[in-house]
Amino acid sequence: MFKLDVDDRLSSWADLRAQLETCEDPFQTVTDFWYGAPYVPYNNQIDPFHQKAWPTPWEIILHNKYDDFTKALMMAYSIKFTQRFNNSVVELRTYIDKVKNAYYNIVCVDDLWAINYYDNAVIPVNLLPDSFLVENLIEVRAQR
Repeated sequence: MFKLDVDDRLSSWADLRAQLETCEDPFQTVTDFWYGAPYVPYNNQIDPFHQKAWPTPWEIILHNKYDDFTKALMMAYSIKFTQRFNNSVVELRTYIDKVKNAYYNIVCVDDLWAINYYDNAVIPVNLLPDSFLVENLIEVRAQR
């Protein structure tokens, strides 16, 4: 998907959201889709702490460069922009691991599932390490 032109990338993202409506494992499907996104170490154009300044998902797809935060944000948008999960609480949480002094941007759905902690895996929220402290938590809403 990521090597396609912008119109085809947008169509691929629309196809993903349509697939999420009925697939058996929607969170793994989202993880698999975004796993191969072109990675940049840090996107200084996006401030994770100021949601009003975030680009739209269409703008993110247009630029086609994803740091850890942007990738997590697109996972959250992919889930939230469906009828199936329209009423779910989808949060983008920035955790700091107080033991490893590392940051993680994790998508949490209905406070049950955590996406983007392990590469290409979905885990129950209650299995996140006890050493994690929430540094930032923003509920992602559908921009319709």
